[in-house]
Amino acid sequence: MTSESPETPASAEPQPGLSRRGLLGLAGVIGGAGLVGIGAGVALDRTALGATTESTDTYPFYGEHQSGITTAAQDRLHFAAFDVATDLDRAGLIELLQDWSVAAARMTQGKPAGKYGPASGPLDAPPDDTGEALDLPPGGLTLTIGFGPTLFETTDGRDRFGIASRRPEALVDLPRFPGDALLDAYVGGDLCVQACSDDPQVAVHAIRNLSRIAFGRASIRWSQLGFGRTSSTTRGQTTPRNLFGFKDGTANIKAEDSTVVEDQVWASGSDGAAWMAGGSYLVARKIRMVIETWDRQQLGEQERIIGRDKGEGAPLSGGTEFSEPNFLALSPTGGTKIDPDSHVRLAHPSTNDGAQLLRRGYNFVDGNDELGRLNAGLFFIAFQRDPRKQFIPIQQQLARNDAMNEYLKHVGSAIFAVPPGARDGSYVGAGLFA
Repeated sequence: MTSESPETPASAEPQPGLSRRGLLGLAGVIGGAGLVGIGAGVALDRTALGATTESTDTYPFYGEHQSGITTAAQDRLHFAAFDVATDLDRAGLIELLQDWSVAAARMTQGKPAGKYGPASGPLDAPPDDTGEALDLPPGGLTLTIGFGPTLFETTDGRDRFGIASRRPEALVDLPRFPGDALLDAYVGGDLCVQACSDDPQVAVHAIRNLSRIAFGRASIRWSQLGFGRTSSTTRGQTTPRNLFGFKDGTANIKAEDSTVVEDQVWASGSDGAAWMAGGSYLVARKIRMVIETWDRQQLGEQERIIGRDKGEGAPLSGGTEFSEPNFLALSPTGGTKIDPDSHVRLAHPSTNDGAQLLRRGYNFVDGNDELGRLNAGLFFIAFQRDPRKQFIPIQQQLARNDAMNEYLKHVGSAIFAVPPGARDGSYVGAGLFA
């Protein structure tokens, strides 16, 4: 259906030179770039982290669509939002995207970020790859690049790159939803990169090197590590569990649902922004779970809140995990078997005018807070054709009525336009600047 098959493009990749800013980055941020991995809490014991050391899968960077959307969801994530330097001009932004595309095409095939690699090249210059993935297989790495609203126009109305008129109408600023407790440290960004892999060190290596390459042109605004995917994007994958212990993403869009994918995931030229045809829109939400309170809740109440049983994952109306919920089925004790304010009912397409999302979320644990509670939860990622018709109305309904809100706190929020895939020899987002 798409170009996202585990094949390596046969054609040779281009090797455009780095700009002066990029060369300065190679020389000046080796130590700082290391902090991206170490400061993010990546342990040296990759086996203990569950790294899939034998994962030799590769996904192409070039193609009709960007990989990392309908691709079979990997088990690890490193997501980073970037701010572009205030003095960067249009040519500099294009050059950054070109440099990123070349490096991403190499790394997704298991190659170093640069042509020399971490252990060769001029001895009087920093290596063009940081080296922590030197002996590792590709790990099914995908790199997905997106553009935030502030890339097109700053919050004070400046059109830095001459692209404000080309901002897609669907790339709206997300509203503040009821109950949001957003922290500025986890909101927004001019650019984003989603690195997914079966190996946490491969994912961190990718973000670290893209950050290194971007030095002087863009810097990380915020980032998030994730583990244990909380959705399945192909029918060959089993349904995983979130940190509440329930199966998550049972009804997620699957890559094999080609008609649904075309209708709900991929943007069309007829939507109003021709350069976005074949792309999608990414919404990211960092959702902290109040785990300690949830863990003291009765099993029956947990199942009522979710609308599914905890073991099989079947809807409380009966059947198995993939049985369609019957929201009209009556309970012998009164009311319906699935509560009107249950998460399953409020998120279901039948209560949202048929709107669906392709989810690629991950669990996270960021240590603990000052009260000794786990700072943990769900890093929610969803791709869709139009957030105005999909994520926003769905989330407004959930934020107002979901029984699960008592146990959730939304602390991060961002939206990005994800362009279509790049042609070999070109770069991600080239259509925007054409």
